[in-house]
Amino acid sequence: MDTCRIPENASKCSGNTMECFMVLSTQAQKISIGILCGLFGTMCVFENSLVLYLIFSSPGIRKKPSYLFIGSLALADILASIIFVCSFVNFHVFNEAGFSKEVFLLQLGGVNTSFSASLSSLLLTALDRYISISRPSEYKLLMTRRRAWTALGVLWVTCATIAYLPLLGWNCCVLDSTCSELFPFVDDNYLSGWICLTMVLLGCIVYAYAHVLWRARQHVAYMEKHQAQVGKQNTRMRMDVMLAKTLVMVLAVLTLCWSPVLVLMIYSIFARLSDRLRKVFAFCSTLCLLNSMVNPIIYALRSKELFSSLRRVFSRFRRRLKASEESPEAESTHKSSVIET
Repeated sequence: MDTCRIPENASKCSGNTMECFMVLSTQAQKISIGILCGLFGTMCVFENSLVLYLIFSSPGIRKKPSYLFIGSLALADILASIIFVCSFVNFHVFNEAGFSKEVFLLQLGGVNTSFSASLSSLLLTALDRYISISRPSEYKLLMTRRRAWTALGVLWVTCATIAYLPLLGWNCCVLDSTCSELFPFVDDNYLSGWICLTMVLLGCIVYAYAHVLWRARQHVAYMEKHQAQVGKQNTRMRMDVMLAKTLVMVLAVLTLCWSPVLVLMIYSIFARLSDRLRKVFAFCSTLCLLNSMVNPIIYALRSKELFSSLRRVFSRFRRRLKASEESPEAESTHKSSVIET
Protein backbone atom coordinates (compact mmCIF):
# COMPACT_ATOMS: atom_id res chain seq x y z
CA MET A 1 0.00 0.00 0.00
CA ASP A 2 1.16 3.57 -0.68
CA THR A 3 2.44 5.40 2.36
CA CYS A 4 2.70 9.12 2.96
CA ARG A 5 2.87 11.56 5.81
CA ILE A 6 -0.10 11.24 8.14
CA PRO A 7 -1.57 13.89 10.45
CA GLU A 8 0.39 14.40 13.66
CA ASN A 9 -2.65 13.75 15.84
CA ALA A 10 -2.97 10.34 14.20
CA SER A 11 0.65 9.31 14.68
CA LYS A 12 -0.40 6.70 17.21
CA CYS A 13 -1.76 4.69 14.27
CA SER A 14 1.66 4.11 12.79
CA GLY A 15 1.92 1.01 10.65
CA ASN A 16 -1.15 1.52 8.44
CA THR A 17 -2.12 5.04 7.42
CA MET A 18 -5.67 4.03 6.45
CA GLU A 19 -6.44 2.77 9.95
CA CYS A 20 -5.75 6.27 11.32
CA PHE A 21 -8.94 7.51 9.66
CA MET A 22 -11.19 4.75 11.01
CA VAL A 23 -12.61 6.83 13.85
CA LEU A 24 -15.59 4.69 14.88
CA SER A 25 -14.35 2.83 17.95
CA THR A 26 -17.46 1.06 19.28
CA GLN A 27 -19.84 -1.43 17.74
CA ALA A 28 -22.80 0.82 18.54
CA GLN A 29 -21.30 3.64 16.48
CA LYS A 30 -20.70 1.33 13.53
CA ILE A 31 -24.23 -0.07 13.70
CA SER A 32 -25.67 3.46 13.86
CA ILE A 33 -23.69 4.57 10.81
CA GLY A 34 -24.68 1.41 8.95
CA ILE A 35 -28.38 1.91 9.68
CA LEU A 36 -28.31 5.59 8.70
CA CYS A 37 -26.46 4.93 5.46
CA GLY A 38 -28.65 1.96 4.59
CA LEU A 39 -31.91 3.80 5.28
CA PHE A 40 -31.02 7.16 3.70
CA GLY A 41 -29.18 5.58 0.78
CA THR A 42 -31.99 3.18 -0.14
CA MET A 43 -34.67 5.86 0.08
CA CYS A 44 -32.51 8.29 -1.87
CA VAL A 45 -31.92 5.91 -4.76
CA PHE A 46 -35.61 4.93 -4.90
CA GLU A 47 -36.97 8.48 -4.75
CA ASN A 48 -34.51 10.02 -7.20
CA SER A 49 -34.99 7.13 -9.61
CA LEU A 50 -38.71 7.82 -9.44
CA VAL A 51 -38.06 11.50 -10.21
CA LEU A 52 -35.96 10.58 -13.25
CA TYR A 53 -38.69 8.21 -14.45
CA LEU A 54 -41.38 10.86 -14.04
CA ILE A 55 -39.31 13.40 -15.97
CA PHE A 56 -38.17 11.29 -18.89
CA SER A 57 -41.37 9.25 -19.26
CA SER A 58 -43.39 12.40 -19.89
CA PRO A 59 -42.70 14.09 -23.27
CA GLY A 60 -44.12 17.39 -22.05
CA ILE A 61 -41.92 17.52 -18.94
CA ARG A 62 -38.62 16.29 -20.36
CA LYS A 63 -38.64 18.95 -23.09
CA LYS A 64 -38.41 21.74 -20.53
CA PRO A 65 -34.87 22.85 -19.59
CA SER A 66 -35.96 23.36 -15.97
CA TYR A 67 -36.68 19.66 -15.55
CA LEU A 68 -33.52 18.66 -17.39
CA PHE A 69 -31.58 20.46 -14.66
CA ILE A 70 -33.72 18.80 -11.97
CA GLY A 71 -33.05 15.46 -13.67
CA SER A 72 -29.32 16.20 -13.51
CA LEU A 73 -29.70 16.91 -9.79
CA ALA A 74 -31.54 13.61 -9.27
CA LEU A 75 -28.87 11.69 -11.21
CA ALA A 76 -26.11 13.32 -9.14
CA ASP A 77 -27.90 12.37 -5.92
CA ILE A 78 -28.29 8.76 -7.06
CA LEU A 79 -24.61 8.42 -7.94
CA ALA A 80 -23.50 10.14 -4.73
CA SER A 81 -25.70 7.85 -2.64
CA ILE A 82 -24.49 4.63 -4.23
CA ILE A 83 -20.80 5.52 -4.20
CA PHE A 84 -20.89 7.17 -0.78
CA VAL A 85 -22.78 4.38 0.99
CA CYS A 86 -20.66 1.59 -0.50
CA SER A 87 -17.30 3.26 0.22
CA PHE A 88 -18.28 4.83 3.56
CA VAL A 89 -19.78 1.68 5.07
CA ASN A 90 -16.98 -0.49 3.72
CA PHE A 91 -14.37 1.80 5.28
CA HIS A 92 -15.89 2.88 8.61
CA VAL A 93 -18.13 -0.08 9.46
CA PHE A 94 -16.25 -3.07 8.04
CA ASN A 95 -12.82 -1.37 8.41
CA GLU A 96 -11.73 -2.51 4.99
CA ALA A 97 -8.31 -0.93 4.32
CA GLY A 98 -6.89 -3.39 1.84
CA PHE A 99 -7.55 -1.29 -1.25
CA SER A 100 -4.89 0.90 -2.82
CA LYS A 101 -4.49 4.65 -2.81
CA GLU A 102 -5.78 4.81 -6.39
CA VAL A 103 -8.98 2.93 -5.54
CA PHE A 104 -9.70 5.17 -2.56
CA LEU A 105 -9.12 8.37 -4.58
CA LEU A 106 -11.30 6.96 -7.34
CA GLN A 107 -14.17 6.49 -4.89
CA LEU A 108 -13.61 9.90 -3.32
CA GLY A 109 -13.56 11.48 -6.77
CA GLY A 110 -16.91 9.88 -7.57
CA VAL A 111 -18.50 11.33 -4.43
CA ASN A 112 -16.96 14.78 -5.07
CA THR A 113 -18.08 14.71 -8.70
CA SER A 114 -21.65 13.89 -7.74
CA PHE A 115 -21.86 16.52 -5.02
CA SER A 116 -20.28 19.21 -7.20
CA ALA A 117 -22.65 18.29 -10.03
CA SER A 118 -25.58 18.50 -7.61
CA LEU A 119 -24.59 22.01 -6.55
CA SER A 120 -23.94 23.07 -10.13
CA SER A 121 -27.32 21.69 -11.24
CA LEU A 122 -28.99 23.78 -8.55
CA LEU A 123 -27.11 26.83 -9.83
CA LEU A 124 -28.24 26.20 -13.42
CA THR A 125 -31.80 25.73 -12.19
CA ALA A 126 -31.64 29.01 -10.28
CA LEU A 127 -30.35 30.82 -13.38
CA ASP A 128 -33.06 29.17 -15.47
CA ARG A 129 -35.77 30.36 -13.06
CA TYR A 130 -34.33 33.86 -12.96
CA ILE A 131 -34.36 34.16 -16.75
CA SER A 132 -37.89 32.74 -16.87
CA ILE A 133 -39.16 35.29 -14.37
CA SER A 134 -37.13 38.36 -15.32
CA ARG A 135 -37.27 37.94 -19.12
CA PRO A 136 -40.33 35.79 -19.88
CA SER A 137 -40.73 37.02 -23.47
CA GLU A 138 -37.16 35.97 -24.37
CA TYR A 139 -37.01 32.81 -22.26
CA LYS A 140 -37.63 30.30 -25.05
CA LEU A 141 -34.98 31.94 -27.23
CA LEU A 142 -32.38 32.14 -24.46
CA MET A 143 -32.98 28.77 -22.79
CA THR A 144 -33.25 26.09 -25.48
CA ARG A 145 -32.94 22.33 -24.96
CA ARG A 146 -29.69 22.33 -26.93
CA ARG A 147 -28.16 24.97 -24.68
CA ALA A 148 -29.44 23.13 -21.61
CA TRP A 149 -27.81 19.85 -22.69
CA THR A 150 -24.58 21.69 -23.57
CA ALA A 151 -24.51 23.36 -20.16
CA LEU A 152 -25.07 20.02 -18.42
CA GLY A 153 -22.29 18.40 -20.45
CA VAL A 154 -19.82 21.14 -19.54
CA LEU A 155 -21.00 20.93 -15.93
CA TRP A 156 -20.35 17.21 -15.51
CA VAL A 157 -16.98 17.25 -17.34
CA THR A 158 -15.74 20.17 -15.25
CA CYS A 159 -16.90 18.63 -11.97
CA ALA A 160 -15.30 15.28 -12.81
CA THR A 161 -12.01 16.91 -13.82
CA ILE A 162 -11.74 18.89 -10.57
CA ALA A 163 -12.83 15.94 -8.42
CA TYR A 164 -10.25 13.56 -9.89
CA LEU A 165 -7.24 15.90 -9.57
CA PRO A 166 -6.01 13.96 -6.49
CA LEU A 167 -6.08 10.74 -8.50
CA LEU A 168 -4.19 12.46 -11.32
CA GLY A 169 -1.37 13.48 -8.98
CA TRP A 170 -2.50 16.30 -6.70
CA ASN A 171 -2.22 14.29 -3.48
CA CYS A 172 0.04 14.42 -0.47
CA CYS A 173 1.81 11.17 -1.38
CA VAL A 174 3.05 12.39 -4.77
CA LEU A 175 3.77 15.94 -3.60
CA ASP A 176 5.14 14.87 -0.19
CA SER A 177 2.99 17.57 1.41
CA THR A 178 0.74 17.75 4.47
CA CYS A 179 -2.18 15.34 4.35
CA SER A 180 -5.70 16.19 5.43
CA GLU A 181 -6.86 15.02 8.85
CA LEU A 182 -10.23 13.98 7.42
CA PHE A 183 -9.41 12.21 4.15
CA PRO A 184 -6.54 9.79 3.46
CA PHE A 185 -4.03 10.85 0.77
CA VAL A 186 -5.78 14.20 0.20
CA ASP A 187 -3.53 17.25 0.14
CA ASP A 188 -4.54 20.11 2.46
CA ASN A 189 -4.12 22.66 -0.34
CA TYR A 190 -6.43 20.69 -2.63
CA LEU A 191 -9.02 20.43 0.15
CA SER A 192 -8.80 24.20 0.67
CA GLY A 193 -9.31 24.79 -3.04
CA TRP A 194 -12.27 22.40 -3.19
CA ILE A 195 -13.88 24.09 -0.17
CA CYS A 196 -13.41 27.52 -1.79
CA LEU A 197 -15.01 26.27 -5.02
CA THR A 198 -17.93 24.83 -3.07
CA MET A 199 -18.41 28.07 -1.16
CA VAL A 200 -18.35 30.04 -4.43
CA LEU A 201 -21.02 27.76 -5.89
CA LEU A 202 -23.16 28.16 -2.77
CA GLY A 203 -22.68 31.92 -2.87
CA CYS A 204 -23.72 32.10 -6.53
CA ILE A 205 -26.79 29.97 -5.82
CA VAL A 206 -27.81 32.17 -2.91
CA TYR A 207 -27.28 35.30 -5.02
CA ALA A 208 -29.33 33.87 -7.91
CA TYR A 209 -32.13 32.73 -5.61
CA ALA A 210 -32.23 36.14 -3.93
CA HIS A 211 -33.03 37.65 -7.32
CA VAL A 212 -35.54 34.89 -8.06
CA LEU A 213 -37.37 35.57 -4.80
CA TRP A 214 -37.29 39.31 -5.41
CA ARG A 215 -38.82 38.87 -8.85
CA ALA A 216 -41.30 36.34 -7.46
CA ARG A 217 -42.49 38.85 -4.85
CA GLN A 218 -42.95 41.41 -7.62
CA HIS A 219 -45.11 38.93 -9.54
CA VAL A 220 -47.20 38.19 -6.45
CA ALA A 221 -47.78 41.90 -5.91
CA TYR A 222 -48.72 42.29 -9.58
CA MET A 223 -51.22 39.44 -9.44
CA GLU A 224 -52.84 40.83 -6.29
CA LYS A 225 -53.17 44.22 -7.98
CA HIS A 226 -54.61 42.81 -11.21
CA GLN A 227 -56.79 39.97 -9.93
CA ALA A 228 -59.38 40.71 -12.57
CA GLN A 229 -56.93 39.80 -15.31
CA VAL A 230 -57.06 36.04 -15.61
CA GLY A 231 -55.18 34.36 -18.41
CA LYS A 232 -52.10 32.47 -19.47
CA GLN A 233 -49.76 35.19 -18.25
CA ASN A 234 -51.03 34.99 -14.67
CA THR A 235 -51.03 31.20 -14.82
CA ARG A 236 -47.41 31.20 -15.88
CA MET A 237 -46.55 33.68 -13.14
CA ARG A 238 -48.09 31.37 -10.52
CA MET A 239 -46.10 28.42 -11.88
CA ASP A 240 -42.85 30.43 -11.81
CA VAL A 241 -43.48 31.61 -8.26
CA MET A 242 -44.34 28.06 -7.12
CA LEU A 243 -41.20 26.59 -8.68
CA ALA A 244 -39.06 29.40 -7.32
CA LYS A 245 -40.29 28.72 -3.78
CA THR A 246 -39.70 24.99 -4.30
CA LEU A 247 -36.10 25.53 -5.34
CA VAL A 248 -35.47 27.86 -2.41
CA MET A 249 -36.67 25.07 -0.11
CA VAL A 250 -34.22 22.72 -1.82
CA LEU A 251 -31.41 25.22 -1.25
CA ALA A 252 -32.36 25.64 2.42
CA VAL A 253 -32.26 21.88 2.99
CA LEU A 254 -28.96 21.64 1.11
CA THR A 255 -27.39 24.35 3.27
CA LEU A 256 -28.60 22.85 6.55
CA CYS A 257 -27.37 19.37 5.62
CA TRP A 258 -23.95 20.37 4.31
CA SER A 259 -23.04 23.25 6.65
CA PRO A 260 -21.72 21.00 9.48
CA VAL A 261 -19.50 19.09 7.06
CA LEU A 262 -18.10 22.23 5.43
CA VAL A 263 -17.50 23.92 8.80
CA LEU A 264 -15.51 20.93 10.09
CA MET A 265 -13.55 20.77 6.83
CA ILE A 266 -12.61 24.44 7.16
CA TYR A 267 -11.75 23.98 10.83
CA SER A 268 -9.48 21.02 10.02
CA ILE A 269 -7.36 23.23 7.77
CA PHE A 270 -6.58 25.78 10.45
CA ALA A 271 -6.55 23.61 13.58
CA ARG A 272 -6.06 20.03 14.72
CA LEU A 273 -9.16 17.90 15.09
CA SER A 274 -9.70 15.77 18.15
CA ASP A 275 -10.87 12.18 17.82
CA ARG A 276 -14.31 13.27 19.02
CA LEU A 277 -14.63 15.91 16.27
CA ARG A 278 -13.55 13.39 13.66
CA LYS A 279 -16.32 11.07 14.87
CA VAL A 280 -18.77 13.98 14.65
CA PHE A 281 -17.60 14.57 11.08
CA ALA A 282 -18.27 10.93 10.21
CA PHE A 283 -21.86 11.18 11.46
CA CYS A 284 -22.41 14.61 9.88
CA SER A 285 -21.32 13.16 6.55
CA THR A 286 -24.49 11.06 6.50
CA LEU A 287 -26.52 14.29 6.34
CA CYS A 288 -25.64 14.52 2.65
CA LEU A 289 -27.72 11.39 2.14
CA LEU A 290 -30.58 13.00 4.05
CA ASN A 291 -30.38 15.98 1.71
CA SER A 292 -30.49 13.74 -1.34
CA MET A 293 -33.46 11.89 0.15
CA VAL A 294 -35.46 15.04 0.94
CA ASN A 295 -35.05 16.73 -2.47
CA PRO A 296 -37.43 14.42 -4.40
CA ILE A 297 -40.06 14.77 -1.66
CA ILE A 298 -39.96 18.52 -2.14
CA TYR A 299 -40.39 18.11 -5.90
CA ALA A 300 -43.38 15.80 -5.50
CA LEU A 301 -45.11 18.11 -3.05
CA ARG A 302 -44.33 21.42 -4.74
CA SER A 303 -44.20 20.72 -8.49
CA LYS A 304 -47.69 20.35 -9.90
CA GLU A 305 -46.45 18.75 -13.12
CA LEU A 306 -44.37 16.10 -11.37
CA PHE A 307 -47.12 15.48 -8.85
CA SER A 308 -49.68 15.03 -11.65
CA SER A 309 -47.32 12.64 -13.42
CA LEU A 310 -46.85 10.72 -10.17
CA ARG A 311 -50.62 10.42 -9.73
CA ARG A 312 -50.94 9.04 -13.26
CA VAL A 313 -48.25 6.46 -12.55
CA PHE A 314 -50.00 5.36 -9.35
CA SER A 315 -53.35 5.21 -11.18
CA ARG A 316 -51.89 2.94 -13.86
CA PHE A 317 -50.28 0.78 -11.18
CA ARG A 318 -53.59 0.41 -9.31
CA ARG A 319 -55.43 -0.50 -12.50
CA ARG A 320 -52.87 -3.15 -13.35
CA LEU A 321 -52.96 -4.49 -9.79
CA LYS A 322 -56.74 -4.60 -9.87
CA ALA A 323 -56.69 -6.36 -13.23
CA SER A 324 -54.21 -8.94 -11.96
CA GLU A 325 -56.42 -9.63 -8.91
CA GLU A 326 -59.53 -10.05 -11.06
CA SER A 327 -57.86 -12.21 -13.70
CA PRO A 328 -57.84 -15.47 -11.60
CA GLU A 329 -61.59 -15.14 -11.02
CA ALA A 330 -62.18 -14.54 -14.71
CA GLU A 331 -59.97 -17.49 -15.60
CA SER A 332 -61.83 -19.82 -13.19
CA THR A 333 -65.17 -18.65 -14.57
CA HIS A 334 -63.94 -19.33 -18.08
CA LYS A 335 -62.80 -22.84 -17.14
CA SER A 336 -66.10 -23.71 -15.45
CA SER A 337 -68.05 -22.56 -18.49
CA VAL A 338 -65.87 -24.75 -20.72
CA ILE A 339 -66.47 -27.80 -18.48
CA GLU A 340 -70.22 -27.24 -18.49
CA THR A 341 -70.16 -27.00 -22.25
